Amino acid sequence: MRYARTRSGPMFLSSTAVVASELVKLVTCLFLVRAEHKDRWASAVYKQVVQQLLDTLKVCVPSAVYIVQNNLLYVSASHLDAATYQVTYQLKILTTAVFSVLMLKRSLTVHKWLALVVLVAGVALVQISGSDSPHDAPPQNRLLGFSAALGACVLSGFAGVYFEMILKGSDVSVWMRNVQLSLLSLPFGLLTCLLSDWHLLMTRGFFYGYDFFVVYLVILQATGGLLVALVVKYADNILKGFATSLAIVISCVASVYLFGFHITFTFVFGAACVMFSIFLYGYTPQVKKISGKNETLEAV
Repeated sequence: MRYARTRSGPMFLSSTAVVASELVKLVTCLFLVRAEHKDRWASAVYKQVVQQLLDTLKVCVPSAVYIVQNNLLYVSASHLDAATYQVTYQLKILTTAVFSVLMLKRSLTVHKWLALVVLVAGVALVQISGSDSPHDAPPQNRLLGFSAALGACVLSGFAGVYFEMILKGSDVSVWMRNVQLSLLSLPFGLLTCLLSDWHLLMTRGFFYGYDFFVVYLVILQATGGLLVALVVKYADNILKGFATSLAIVISCVASVYLFGFHITFTFVFGAACVMFSIFLYGYTPQVKKISGKNETLEAV
């Protein structure tokens, strides 16, 4: 995403890329729903989306929120180097935890609160580290990039918890929910295109600046969201932590070779704090039961 927004040549409209990603996600989820329901997939989609219209409308809130969030991510990637963007976006763990407490009435253990403190400290260190791209890089506004990333984190936390409430409140499959989500996201995305880029759309067209790499980026964004759903469903917190930490490391290494990114000790220490907080937040103590004659003791 960072490369696509900083390379030379005609610049595509990020709002159209968001819409295109939702379209790819919709088509993919329809294929997955067809695999679940076989020959009855069309009637299953009609029954869930059209006949149960009130249930479908519940997804309007996260649909609109995700569109705004994805547009903010493009803004952030345009003004923050890839490594800093990747680390900063992990603040979504903090916002998700806060909304889980407020909306789902969950209680967090001491080690989870400690993990959130370490996370915030790590992101703060990364932001003040001074690590940046070379002087010949396109101009960028770090404050704007951080603000966009922070806004995306807040929206991600709220939409994620809201979507979890919807998923747990019914027996609808996650792929069918994603069909509803994408169907409702497309109108919101098109409206965003018209409001933010009307003049450019009329003069240059929807697919201005699109080439093979932008098409690849659109598919990557769409499948990435679906892969996250699979990770949450089938992997444990340890594997998820490894995946996130590896993504941060890959972003740092790639940024050095692709963009001439300069890594400082403060950045490395901040990124390490963020990765440690991810593992600490996902850690679940094992409870062992020790039975005696008249009592049962629980030891962690």
